[in-house]
Amino acid sequence: MKNAMRSGILAGGNWCVDHVKVIDSYPQLDALGVILSEERSNGGGPYNLLKNLFKLGAGFPLIGIGLLGDDENGRYIIEECTALGIDTCQLILTDNVPTSYTDVMSVDSSARRSFFHQKGTNALLAEDHFNFSDTKAKIFHLAYINLLDSLEKIGPDGNADVTNVLRRAKEVGLQTAVDLVSFPRDDFAATVKPSMPYIDTLFLNELEAAWLTGLALKNESGILPGAVEEALNLILDMGVKQRVVIHFPEGAMELDKGGRIGWQGSVQIPEEMIVGAAGAGDAFAAGFLYALHQEWPMNQCLELGVCVAASCLFDSTTSNGILPLKTCLELGRKFGFREIPN
Repeated sequence: MKNAMRSGILAGGNWCVDHVKVIDSYPQLDALGVILSEERSNGGGPYNLLKNLFKLGAGFPLIGIGLLGDDENGRYIIEECTALGIDTCQLILTDNVPTSYTDVMSVDSSARRSFFHQKGTNALLAEDHFNFSDTKAKIFHLAYINLLDSLEKIGPDGNADVTNVLRRAKEVGLQTAVDLVSFPRDDFAATVKPSMPYIDTLFLNELEAAWLTGLALKNESGILPGAVEEALNLILDMGVKQRVVIHFPEGAMELDKGGRIGWQGSVQIPEEMIVGAAGAGDAFAAGFLYALHQEWPMNQCLELGVCVAASCLFDSTTSNGILPLKTCLELGRKFGFREIPN
């Protein structure tokens, strides 16, 4: 199917339920911290992205691919997606292992957070769970490729299954987008590089970009734009087809295959309005991919990305703070954007 005839975003990968706990402080080992509040919400790249797109008011199809446990958390995901109008036909239930979940510990005073993750069903997600044969979607988003155990296994053809999934998506005419996750491992780069030739858009934060390139992208004063630009060039040269986007607290930078580079400062949300930062990266990706789906220019893709990420900060969960598209964009105009650091 020609790309011009396609519509919708198909998102697969890590689906989980977040148990968000706001705590008074992060305790040292053997010490005690107090839980001030707790809430269950969506978690994982595709779940967050699709729910965020719904909240933005996306008028195109939203489809999920993933493996869930036949348990309370799995049914919670199915029920919420159904209520949001997200197609769940490729969300498969299994009773072999539980639905993946994450305990998110968010410090009340700073909104800084830590994650304790149970891989659960996500570790069993395999190539044959991805069916692209009949899809009319325009974009396939996969997150997070370095946290999907079975998909990292090398198949008989010498490729990892995740590489084959992305290759198959490209073969049927889908644009592909991939997001990474800040999971430290010795083979971080090795799990990503083989898939680069089948990735149109790669999202990563400054920490993940540093692990991938070996460059230091920030110091005690903050982000180093020159180092970010160098990292963008290095990653694009690894084989990414269209564009690389690195996001960080100060904003985001993009480099495309034509050599165009874009910078967008983040929204200057007042400190007292920030409740939590969980899911901000997925919120950025949702805004960027919404604009990309609608074929907006680079600067508008970046602007919507940082504005949606800003709205995510208004709540401790990954998506409850997301506002309609127009309201998100108004945040930038109301509070202003950060300038490029020297």
